[in-house]
Amino acid sequence: MARKIVRELAEDEPKRKVKVTIAPDMTADGDKNLLGLVLQNLLGNAWKYTSKTAEPRIEMGTIQRNSKMAYFIRDNGVGFDMTYANKLFQPFQRLQQSNRVCRNRDWSCHCAAYHPRHGGEVWAEAKVGEGATFYFTLD
Repeated sequence: MARKIVRELAEDEPKRKVKVTIAPDMTADGDKNLLGLVLQNLLGNAWKYTSKTAEPRIEMGTIQRNSKMAYFIRDNGVGFDMTYANKLFQPFQRLQQSNRVCRNRDWSCHCAAYHPRHGGEVWAEAKVGEGATFYFTLD
């Protein structure tokens, strides 16, 4: 599913060269439509916010967290100020320049596609100008 989303993003912008690494044999059990929305949102944001990066990179993989598998999507794009991270997961919230989240004028992000029906957790780590990593677990 992730590879298909990345392929579609690349087809929409054929001149962009983004190094995308997706861990092999990664699987998940969950609602296919909701997982698709989460992946479209997170991969789409990673694609979008690496657009002004000289050598854009996006990585998707897994880590162990509290004996659960956590999925992550990491990029080396514009990042954001962690002061505002809690707003990312509230429905219909956007981080914008007026909040002084980052120096990039076109910053906006709505990451609330992660649906409570999945259970689990969702969190992010980022630094302005150094990219972001979004994590989620499923129950």
